Amino acid sequence: MTTPLTAPESLSSVDAATVAYALTTSTPDGPFTFIATTAEVLASGWTEKLDELLPLIHASLRPARAAVATLTPADLSEGGVVLEGGESSEIEVVQGAHRALTAYYDGDASALAEVPVRQKSGPFREHAWDVLRTVAPGEVVTYTQYAERSGRPAAVRAAASACAMNAAALFVPCHRVLRTDGSLGGFRYGLAIKESLLTREGLER
Repeated sequence: MTTPLTAPESLSSVDAATVAYALTTSTPDGPFTFIATTAEVLASGWTEKLDELLPLIHASLRPARAAVATLTPADLSEGGVVLEGGESSEIEVVQGAHRALTAYYDGDASALAEVPVRQKSGPFREHAWDVLRTVAPGEVVTYTQYAERSGRPAAVRAAASACAMNAAALFVPCHRVLRTDGSLGGFRYGLAIKESLLTREGLER
């Protein structure tokens, strides 16, 4: 049994592999939205506005706004959705990302680690994003330590830029990177949310 869903505009002109889904859910830190294909999460953050997330996605991966279908948590109770016209689409990645997000806020801070994420940039930044996912819940690193872990100890500014350009907040945990003096530094969605996440993950500040 699948859930009827209005198809995105111009779906027929978009390759099936590039069609994306957006889901917004409530969290203790505010509404959280992620955009995902059938294979991976492309972008996420504490906003209800797709127009704030879509520009964060690399142009080569970014779906057209008209090709993003909006889901609600209620749509995830079945194995897939039926697009207008009868075409079906599996949404296991969307379901898995939502389950992991729910588990995270229920206390399992490691639940997000296995959610597939795709971002695109230069070789160092892509590697640095992968390195971010190895920083465990309850652990923090400084920007200097992050550069070292990424294999370029002198590239502190480039490491900080990787944090700033991270499109998949929470799934790629840039909130676990602090300044050398232990202060929070920056965060796209505000320092209050960054501190809330670190507290939730058991960091004593």
